[in-house]
Amino acid sequence: MTSPDAQDPTEAIELPRRRRFVDLSPLREHPAFARLFIGTSISGIGFWVTSVAVGLFIYDITGDTFAVALVGGISLVPMIVAGLWGGMLADAFDRRRVLIVSSIVAWSAIIGIVALAAVDEAIGGRPPVWPLYVLTTLNAAAATISNATRSSVTPRIVPEDMVSRANALNGITFGLQLTIGPALAGVLVATIGFPLTFAVDAVLFTAGFLGVLGLPKLPPLGETVKPGWESLKDGVRFLRTAPNIRMSFLVDIVAMSLGRPYVLLPAIGASVLGGGSVTVGVLTAATAVGTFLTGLFSGPVAHVHRYGIAIGRAIMVFGAFTALFGVVIAVAATGWFGPVGEDWSQVNLPLLILAAVALAGTGASDEVSAIFRSTMLLTAAPDEMRGRLQGIFIVVVTGGPRIGDMIAGTIAVIGLWVPPVAGGLAIIAIIALLLRVQPTFRHYDARDPRP
Repeated sequence: MTSPDAQDPTEAIELPRRRRFVDLSPLREHPAFARLFIGTSISGIGFWVTSVAVGLFIYDITGDTFAVALVGGISLVPMIVAGLWGGMLADAFDRRRVLIVSSIVAWSAIIGIVALAAVDEAIGGRPPVWPLYVLTTLNAAAATISNATRSSVTPRIVPEDMVSRANALNGITFGLQLTIGPALAGVLVATIGFPLTFAVDAVLFTAGFLGVLGLPKLPPLGETVKPGWESLKDGVRFLRTAPNIRMSFLVDIVAMSLGRPYVLLPAIGASVLGGGSVTVGVLTAATAVGTFLTGLFSGPVAHVHRYGIAIGRAIMVFGAFTALFGVVIAVAATGWFGPVGEDWSQVNLPLLILAAVALAGTGASDEVSAIFRSTMLLTAAPDEMRGRLQGIFIVVVTGGPRIGDMIAGTIAVIGLWVPPVAGGLAIIAIIALLLRVQPTFRHYDARDPRP
């Protein structure tokens, strides 16, 4: 299903010439998208600074990987509620206004984390971690509403034939955020401490807020339904008739719940590869390098028609790289390469490089999947449903990793290498099975988008 003013699908896919590098047309030709893109790019760096620093902060307080995993576990249910409610808000109200309010709430939570870290540094000791859980949950819920709304904005500020190219550009900015943010977090924590590290996010967040303010008014295009059970039921009823969109959600849940080694990184940096917080930043940034490179060389995405096959194969490659990361950690855990420590001079550099290459592979393959999944959702669903479906989509892409954090944090008691090895192999097997049993997804053609 497409909007009434949509261009001919063949014209949207068959471009006059093929590109190897990313197409910058959405930025050049659509100023509102450019402002939002730039603001999100800058503020996203701060988001990842805080995401990594919070994990390091909690691990510094508790020394417990499971306590780090609880950041995701505790925020999961509020994020599910926020995603569903935020999607309804995006369909019922001006999307620019929804973005402004949710951004203010997220910024307030960041300020609270800054204050908490500053008090901890001033009084010393080992503070309770529950206030961090509360603030990170509030931040995650507000960010979920913002992300659901922001994604549904894209088809309103760029033409439908540019949506896949806009999504590829968003992949580049996500790669930059995830490259710079975690690496910066590791360096900042090691040099200036936690309070000032969190303050960096509070400052960078203003760029994203300005990008939102630069949007035009985005009221609903058609009949609106007041947020509530009836609105939610409308979305669920539509989803029941949308097997391809449902499958795009399911395959991502599989990948994110079984292929998430990030909660293990503080322990890996402390006791397996060495290097402490700097290693955590390097490994997290390695994923983003893969994401960034995929976005940079995303020119051909406009010529790919078989989205279901592309998504499935990309996720299977993601599983293979996840398993490879686990194998590297298993080798490092044997201690064959000598002792390691939290100081950067005590890092196991050869295995750190191999681990970083594996994580770069996961970032690249996941971004291929993300480009086509996002484009499928935005072009196959009507505008009046995009907010609610984006809410569900955001719940999937943010809730899945938190389930993955809990799974990895629990299984890690067997060995830090077990979650990525077992999870990666399981991803390959499950995705192969799902592609086989769902032919409509396997044969999905972007020239005739059907939900």
